[in-house]
Amino acid sequence: MASAAPVQGIQEETMCPICLEYLTDPVTMDCGHNFCQGCISTYCDKWEGYGPLECPVCRDRIQKGNLRPNWQLGNIVGKIRQLELNPSKENLCETHQEKLNLFCEEDREAVCVACWRSPQHRSHRVLLMEDTAQKYKDQIQLHLQSLMKESDEIPAVKLREEKRLLELLAKTEAERQKIVSVFTQLHQFLEDQERLPLAQLEKLDKGIRKSQDENATRVSKEIPRLSELIGEMEETCRQPASKFLQDLRSTLSRCEKGKFQQPAEKSLELEKRLGELSPNNIALTETLKKFKGTKMGSRRAKWDESRDCGRRWALTGWFIIKL
Repeated sequence: MASAAPVQGIQEETMCPICLEYLTDPVTMDCGHNFCQGCISTYCDKWEGYGPLECPVCRDRIQKGNLRPNWQLGNIVGKIRQLELNPSKENLCETHQEKLNLFCEEDREAVCVACWRSPQHRSHRVLLMEDTAQKYKDQIQLHLQSLMKESDEIPAVKLREEKRLLELLAKTEAERQKIVSVFTQLHQFLEDQERLPLAQLEKLDKGIRKSQDENATRVSKEIPRLSELIGEMEETCRQPASKFLQDLRSTLSRCEKGKFQQPAEKSLELEKRLGELSPNNIALTETLKKFKGTKMGSRRAKWDESRDCGRRWALTGWFIIKL
């Protein structure tokens, strides 16, 4: 509900200081004060013979010919008069058409005097609207102060939360660096572990190929020699008995010496060396299977706290030791 003071001030501004009625055809003087055209003209005619003309309000010198029509103020006065001829019904009781100047606290609604006396509100606590408004304004002021305090605290809350999030981001980056470092070391370790058996296999592969070449060379030499010896023995067997027996000792000696010399069984030695590498490969395969199984069951992965290295996967440590 609008306060009476501003309304009263507007009414005073639209009244003529001479006739104390609403301005009619308002005019403005050099000093800025407004009067009815008829009122100020009569005033000037009456007092012109007594000396210099003065504003009835501020006593500044004025001239009768300097009256400026104030059309805007005249329109405002006309609208105020229309409001008085057609008073607003917004503040009237719809039932009794009386002014709503009371407030029922039980029903929390504005009522008129007739409503207050009616059975509907007779037993209720009814107060003057101005008093009730002030009471609730005080309550709202308390809420307003609380809201303003909360509003002032929002930047600090925002700053604290941002600080916490930045700290979490820093911790996340630190954990990322730790994980990268661990797996870098793990990759290097695995490469080192891979290099040793591959070097052993490479050496074994060279030994096998060397034995293969030596065996092929020996066989290629033995076949012509044995063929020649076989021809000689066949020729000796066709000789007469006297000739055959005469060279018997030499013939037998040549038969014994001419037998095919079996190569050293290097293949057995090489196979033994290969067998020594196989258990390591089998162990690596089993370890990989266990590692994959543990990785799939991520719930079994645990973090290991360490002052020197920080957090480490217990699984990683187990895997390195196993290798």
